[in-house]
Amino acid sequence: MKSPHRTGEAQAGWLFVSPALTLIGVFFFVPIVVGLTLSLTDFDIYAIGDPSTARFVRLANYAHMASDREFWGALRNTLYYVLVGGPLSVLASLGTALLVNARLARFKGLFRVVFFAPVVTTLVAVAIVWRYLYHPRYGLIDAGLARLGLPVVDWLGDPAWALPAIILFAVWKNFGYNMLIFVAGLQNIPDELYEAARMDGAGAWARFRHVTLPTLGPTFLFVGVITMIGQFQLFAEPYVMTQGGPLRSTVSLIMLMYEQGFRWWRMGYAAAIAFVLLILVLAGTAVQLALRRGERA
Repeated sequence: MKSPHRTGEAQAGWLFVSPALTLIGVFFFVPIVVGLTLSLTDFDIYAIGDPSTARFVRLANYAHMASDREFWGALRNTLYYVLVGGPLSVLASLGTALLVNARLARFKGLFRVVFFAPVVTTLVAVAIVWRYLYHPRYGLIDAGLARLGLPVVDWLGDPAWALPAIILFAVWKNFGYNMLIFVAGLQNIPDELYEAARMDGAGAWARFRHVTLPTLGPTFLFVGVITMIGQFQLFAEPYVMTQGGPLRSTVSLIMLMYEQGFRWWRMGYAAAIAFVLLILVLAGTAVQLALRRGERA
């Protein structure tokens, strides 16, 4: 039997965490249940004025999604953005963290501020600046290509280049946040591990491969998960820079959900897209957790 002392501690513990659990339930689980319920209806602009007009259509929204070319195009664009932009962002963050944290590096604080500055700048403002940088006639990027004798590219006007251009901008905008997390992880690695590896004759690459990377495993998991979640939420960059064009080549799932819900007022269909996006995020997180467990085993 549990002692009265332990029972009192358990009750006190539940009392302390109950406000947080209440907030999680109200602002996380309740919206999920409401969104799932909404996705099973044909809730639209008419139902906003009179909710009784909304009908329970079961899985009709999901069936329509399966045959919707707009949805599959947005899903393809989103997965491309996640699978290409995510690793690029993580690699850029790790490389910058290694440079900033190097023993020979000077002015470390200054460089951390400089590399972190894009994260705290207004996304809309810098997106407009980058849109002019990508301009095929007056942009600095194409001017540099022309100086090198390379063909200029209509970065935001060519369907083949629009999404890669947005990925490049997003990596520049967001890598500084993960850089600080990697710097914190690097500073937690004991120097004794590097000294032992150096005494065993390990070179710089061997120390990085067998000491730095394995020790940063938990940091990689955290950075990978939060980066993936952020990549799936792609909206502001294409909305400001291309408005989903050209030829719908930069429409993401979030943008499609926004259009269906707040442009065409198909709230039920928009909720179905949101729920599919939630499933994708949970699946991606589960895959990364499984890979991490596999590395431990």
